[in-house]
Amino acid sequence: MKKDILQEIVAHKRIEIVRQKEAVPELELERKLEELAPCRSMKQALASSPHGIIAEFKRRSPSAGWIHQNGNASVIPASYQQAGAAALSILTDNAFFGGTIKDLMDARETVNIPILRKEFIVDRYQLLQAKLAGADAILLIAAVLSPKECITLSRQAHELNLEVLLEVHDETELEYINECTDMVGVNNRNLGTFHTDTQNSFRLAEKLHTDLLKVSESGISSPEAIRQLRRAGYRGFLIGETFMKTENPGNTLAEFINSLAL
Repeated sequence: MKKDILQEIVAHKRIEIVRQKEAVPELELERKLEELAPCRSMKQALASSPHGIIAEFKRRSPSAGWIHQNGNASVIPASYQQAGAAALSILTDNAFFGGTIKDLMDARETVNIPILRKEFIVDRYQLLQAKLAGADAILLIAAVLSPKECITLSRQAHELNLEVLLEVHDETELEYINECTDMVGVNNRNLGTFHTDTQNSFRLAEKLHTDLLKVSESGISSPEAIRQLRRAGYRGFLIGETFMKTENPGNTLAEFINSLAL
């Protein structure tokens, strides 16, 4: 594992976006947005859910390799909804995570709960893609943006009726929170080394304003972890590998939710 995989991912992403713009110009995407559909509020879905689970669809990761190589985006997200997921996260990075924007489109055709586009977003072009594919929210990662870039992309997302989940990893990134931040996600995984420690969410919980809807991301593998995190003020829990590494992710989620009620 390279020491700082994040820099490699973002560098590749910027090249990828240039190529995508050459193939389909930004103006062409804008023309397809004839009218902006209202978003299904992920923030409201998490706030009102008894468990707040954001079930993630991803095929691989730089740290774990292939998790569910033949995962079907027309099947697994629908099984997540049937199992009771509050919202979905669809990973659309191909080079490092094995996903595509088509996965989001396929999922949107089969579900009616909020969908987060999980991506390394550095350009408005990606917001247009997300909206056209049917996303309701987008992820902005503080570690790959400047504070100015973050607020600009956040405002642009709101102009497209997309909610913003701002991901932070440490206290120094809390300055990225702005008036367009709908939810704050604390990533328990260091995106440079991919080391995971759920204690990170507990460390940052008291640093976050009480009015913010808080999401704990990565490394959550037990119902007890969610119970403890809810007591610390979290209302959203992004979980991927725990479900995707099993043969039937939807069934695994259903069992997980049932265990929460015990």
